[in-house]
Amino acid sequence: MVTVDSLLLFTGLGLSEHKVRENTALSAQLCEAAIQAQQTLGSTIDKATGTLLYGLASQLRDPRRLSFIVSYITSKKIHTESQLSTAFEYVGSHPLDPIDTMDFEQECGVGITVTPEQIEEALEVAINRHWPQVLVERYHFNMGLLMGEAQAVLKWADGKMIKHEVDKQVLHLLGLKMEADLEKKPKLAKAQLEETDQRTTKDVVENGEVAGQTLSLMEQLGEVLKFHKLGENCKTPGYVTTPHTMDLLKQHMEITGGQVRTRFLPEPNRILHIGHAKAINFNFGYSKANNGVCFLHFDHTNPEKEEAKFFTAICNMVAWLGYTPYKGTYASDYFDQLYAWAIELIRRGQAYVCHQRGEELKGHNPLPSPWRDCPVEDSLLLFEAMLKGNISEGEAMLWMKLVMEDGKMDPVAYGVKYTPHHRTGCTWCTYPTYDYMHCLCDSIKHITHSLCTKEFQARCSSYFWLYNALDVYCPVWWEYGHLNLHYVVVFKRKILLAAAGAVWDWDDPRLFMLKALRQWGFPPEAINNFCARVGVTVAQTTMESHLLEACMRDVLNDTAPRAMAVLEPLQVIITNFPAAKSLDIQVPNFPADETKGFHGPFGSIVFIERTDFKKEPEPGHKRLARGQPVGLRHTGYVIELQRAVKGPSGCVESLEVTCRRADAGEKPKAFIHWLSQPLTCEIRLYELFQHKNPEDPADVSGRFLSDLNLASLQVVEGAVDCSVALAKPFDKFQFEQLGYFSIDLDSHQGQLAFNWTVTLKGDPGTV
Repeated sequence: MVTVDSLLLFTGLGLSEHKVRENTALSAQLCEAAIQAQQTLGSTIDKATGTLLYGLASQLRDPRRLSFIVSYITSKKIHTESQLSTAFEYVGSHPLDPIDTMDFEQECGVGITVTPEQIEEALEVAINRHWPQVLVERYHFNMGLLMGEAQAVLKWADGKMIKHEVDKQVLHLLGLKMEADLEKKPKLAKAQLEETDQRTTKDVVENGEVAGQTLSLMEQLGEVLKFHKLGENCKTPGYVTTPHTMDLLKQHMEITGGQVRTRFLPEPNRILHIGHAKAINFNFGYSKANNGVCFLHFDHTNPEKEEAKFFTAICNMVAWLGYTPYKGTYASDYFDQLYAWAIELIRRGQAYVCHQRGEELKGHNPLPSPWRDCPVEDSLLLFEAMLKGNISEGEAMLWMKLVMEDGKMDPVAYGVKYTPHHRTGCTWCTYPTYDYMHCLCDSIKHITHSLCTKEFQARCSSYFWLYNALDVYCPVWWEYGHLNLHYVVVFKRKILLAAAGAVWDWDDPRLFMLKALRQWGFPPEAINNFCARVGVTVAQTTMESHLLEACMRDVLNDTAPRAMAVLEPLQVIITNFPAAKSLDIQVPNFPADETKGFHGPFGSIVFIERTDFKKEPEPGHKRLARGQPVGLRHTGYVIELQRAVKGPSGCVESLEVTCRRADAGEKPKAFIHWLSQPLTCEIRLYELFQHKNPEDPADVSGRFLSDLNLASLQVVEGAVDCSVALAKPFDKFQFEQLGYFSIDLDSHQGQLAFNWTVTLKGDPGTV
């Protein structure tokens, strides 16, 4: 809260009361700046100086530099916003004392005076360059363009003086505003916008990149997250510097050679899900777009939950999405170094061994550990006993001395676990925690951009603390939002569906695990395109599934050959078939490119979808019925119902029809798909949850498991075109009028199984 005294102090700077009250969090630093300024300038300070002091207090990240910059403002050596901005950059990149004042003044333009005549000349050049457009658009022209060009030439010019000169010169050249100048600038017509979009898309394709794919996503990353330049970690907000920071950054640049380094670091205790695809694209894509490298790093410090199948599956999924790691690394590669650093933390008084158990730490604000201030020698002996296996599980843990951003005090660094490790066997019985090991492995590999999701934000301060407590290289952490989809649950702690009997394993297509999506028929290109279209968001995002489906259709439309299938086959006998044997007709595999081949015999017996037949015509039903003929797609023939043959149960078992050439009479109301000489097959249809947000109590009163669709898997004994007889697992097809389907791993020759992948465009109720 702003007090009366501080309000008087701030208004003495020439600031308005509203300006002071709009951000009370600045009051302490602004108060200090005001006091220091008034010691030099007296109680009344001009508005221009006050504005600079306000900017100083609101943007300065290192309070140690406040007095230094205030002295330059009060002495008028820094008198423009551009000089102040440069000063911020300089002190941010030079965190160590003392500051080289000569170098600082040279970088900040101290002593350089920009005259009104120079501003006038620079603007005359800018206006002449754009004069034809200015003459046409008049006051609708973007005057900021002129100001920007002048500022680029005269870096230290006062922005207000430039704007004043722009207004003066434009008024002199164009005269007073007319009525047309006061109207809002008209928007581009829709046709013009479409033309512009097409031209932009063409340009992108011609340059070897597809619009909306990985490169544009990586451009978004740098723009939205405002990435630091390589070697300038210390300029990032929140980055904590020490006397060793600049030397460590120099060593870092020598080791990396100025190359971008990222990492994708999954825990090998589960299969990757759709959210991991975003992380894979961010980390591998950003390094690739910047000619860098990306590590595949396994954070495997919990031997109880890790299995070899998860390591293999993760590697396979990264490769499936089209990425190749620079190097595969494991947390266990660095166990010796991590242990040595833990000992160093104890020696520096920054960590201690604690004997408190879990039940003693329950509650909102547990008291500090009674072992927090025990002698360093005692903690060293106890930590060694932990390593040698002389302490039981849960009896003691190594804790770090810090308070995290979420209020958690003294996070655990090491614990005892007597379980053989996947890679190190029984060599170790003391394992590092995620909070300790996660960030230090990034330091060891000299990662330049540690990209992670928002739940790690609360840990950032502890990571910086740990780096600086050990005097090791400190990467910069950048957080982005989780990716979620409606009708989907992806969080690890909530994927209990297999245990609940709802799915059969991690690769069940009803789960949005990447392995499952592959089996479901999702093309990897579609998933990458989806991540690009979602873009970079800092907030958690829950996307509609239709965006992912659109990405799948874009890929499958060009890659999945057409075939015909029926879910409920109904036999149709053509009594006047025009040939003694089957006819060879030309059904294109890809209608848009007939050079890719044809398929399809057409005989006197065909099979149609049972739902395409009604005994009597019904309103809105345009398919086959008495007195209502239909065309058979691709054949050029129309069939007309003569008789419906029923079986012993009273159900229609077959139809007898006659046929005629389509051009020999009235055009039918509809054309239906059909099969001749079909193969029997199994077709699987999936839908796991009933509601859009299964985890939202507003939609689902019970836990999300109560929202499971009891009929989430439907297995249909259908029939398919004989042209797919030699198809292999993961081959994909577009079944006409049904949707896109993929061959399941369970398939074998003579018994094909298809997974339904996605509906046809604009027909969500097809299947």
